[in-house]
Amino acid sequence: MNNELIITECPRDAMQGIQDWIPTATKVSYLNSLLACGFDYLDFGSFVSAKAIPQLKDTAEVLSQLNTSATKLLAIIANERGAKEAASFERIDILGYPFSISETFQKRNTNKSLEQSLLLMENVADSCTRNKKLLRIYLSMGFGNPYGDPWSAELLCNWVEKLHQHFPIFEFALSDTIAAAQPSQCKSLFTDLKQFFPNVRFAAHLHVISGKEAGLIEACIDAGCRNFDTAIGGYGGCPMAKDDLTGNLSTESLIQLSKMKKMTHKLDLQAFELARNTAHLIFN
Repeated sequence: MNNELIITECPRDAMQGIQDWIPTATKVSYLNSLLACGFDYLDFGSFVSAKAIPQLKDTAEVLSQLNTSATKLLAIIANERGAKEAASFERIDILGYPFSISETFQKRNTNKSLEQSLLLMENVADSCTRNKKLLRIYLSMGFGNPYGDPWSAELLCNWVEKLHQHFPIFEFALSDTIAAAQPSQCKSLFTDLKQFFPNVRFAAHLHVISGKEAGLIEACIDAGCRNFDTAIGGYGGCPMAKDDLTGNLSTESLIQLSKMKKMTHKLDLQAFELARNTAHLIFN
């Protein structure tokens, strides 16, 4: 089995819930420090309503000032307008859409029902195809939800099958939006997904409680998952999920576990430390 980890660094996820404005120049400097690290992908910004996520209203301006890098850029979208705008930028490689298997959260997060989201994805997929962009789907509330909506591994797999059949999806990010996942659940779900969909790419997008990272990462790796979304320092979370933010999976935890599990990655650790120092200044 391939022992190289694929890492998507998520500064967008880290910044989006912060109330105080982060100056555009500061964002650009931080993102350029991340581009120097050698991450496979960078979730750098979003083209969503400025009213919903005011912190990221300068994403287009930030994009125009990013350095050239082998790292592929990922932008989050939540409606047709955002998809068209994001797809118009040559520099952006991937459009990410949060598709929740919880109806309640889909409405909270994108103001759409699941049926409306499926209709929207027709247009999003078309924008991706016409502009040669990849489409990434976040399976939000993929490990359960706090709203009492139905959840099961079978329901999750049914949605994967339906979406995979109807849309040209590059990758599914199995998203634990509220830190509900347990190691045994991670291992079971990724094992099942790998068995039932051997030719489909899956990633772990885990929001976690500090101190719980190691067990979750190890369980995912043991189940064959090699793609992880992380944020330096574990900063961030989803402001649409609940009142208290739960942090992202920290990049440091993944790097540490990669040594223990004898996994490899593409990161320049010296550049990573420089970016890490900048992150602590911004987010503290």
